[in-house]
Amino acid sequence: MKPFLKCLRSAISVSLVMMAVCGLAYPALVTGMGQVLFSWQANGSLLTARGERTEDPGRAAGSALVGQDFSGNPMYLRGRISEGGYDTYAKEEGGRGGSTGSANYGPTDERLTRRVERDVEEFLRSHPGVERGDIPADLLTASGSGLDPHISPEAAEIQVSAVAQASGLAEERVREIIERHTEGKVLGVFGHGRVHVLKCNLDIAKAMGEM
Repeated sequence: MKPFLKCLRSAISVSLVMMAVCGLAYPALVTGMGQVLFSWQANGSLLTARGERTEDPGRAAGSALVGQDFSGNPMYLRGRISEGGYDTYAKEEGGRGGSTGSANYGPTDERLTRRVERDVEEFLRSHPGVERGDIPADLLTASGSGLDPHISPEAAEIQVSAVAQASGLAEERVREIIERHTEGKVLGVFGHGRVHVLKCNLDIAKAMGEM
């Protein structure tokens, strides 16, 4: 009986210590380091309508890490397609649900073909002068996360004429804004150049005098 009680006490003691270390101390340490060293990032990487960093959700126009749907407003650059929709708050609050990510349709799936064809036709209608074969792939394909805040420089360039016409800005001014928010490869080696859609659109809004 004594050996059993000794083993039981040891098991309980180890469990309590591990719960304290892994369930309390470690999360508290990591959270504290995040708040001290990377406060803005830890609190959502939020941007105000002026493009400034903020940690106040009440002042935020969006997150630098999460895309938004601008397809309904021709004055702004549109981002990548989101299969789940960028509006991810809960259904009971009026949203489309909390799902993100891609639908993972295979290349032979008719649903993918129909969706791409529909998006191609819509893009051609809203961007006169663009040829079907010139539309960059990232404007017709959903990102893995479904919340990608970036598009390729090519995807931004092909929208310049339509954005300039709708916003009243000169095409050169729109290109300057895009160039300002074009990010290069990570460490100059990894990935590809990319354009931050929200930051561009905030600057476009400022240039139009909307804020």
